[in-house]
Amino acid sequence: MKIAIGSDHGGFALKTALVKFLEGERCEIKDFGTHSKESCDYPIIGFDVANAVSAGKFDRGILLCKTGIGMGIIANKLHGVRAAVCYDVDMARASREHNDCNLLVLAANYVDAGKAIQITKVWLSTAHLGERHARRIEQIRKLENDLKKRERK
Repeated sequence: MKIAIGSDHGGFALKTALVKFLEGERCEIKDFGTHSKESCDYPIIGFDVANAVSAGKFDRGILLCKTGIGMGIIANKLHGVRAAVCYDVDMARASREHNDCNLLVLAANYVDAGKAIQITKVWLSTAHLGERHARRIEQIRKLENDLKKRERK
């Protein structure tokens, strides 16, 4: 699986642990930064990861910051991205089963490396349930496409 990953300085240490885990799982990883604990702004990194997922260059994406909120906001601005901030494995499972989320957002202030790895394992291995949930995902796609058409006018 091809995964785009990125974090701000607040999520850097957690991202480092996740990259190591994902490489062990034989995932193909591209790290969009940041590459240190030095203070940086999250919007560009979040945008770059979400844009790569939106463009179909990666199967999924993972973003990390202190609370997950900022990265979740920027990621969900991109067409076709369904980002979910997940604080536990139940949220990760539901984000995939019900919402077919293609971008996981983790909060470094609320999950440690062990918990983040558990959340990520569940998120990567859980399939979308389809059925009534597929209908809802299609509604989201239609609304996104309608909005995109209106923006072009």
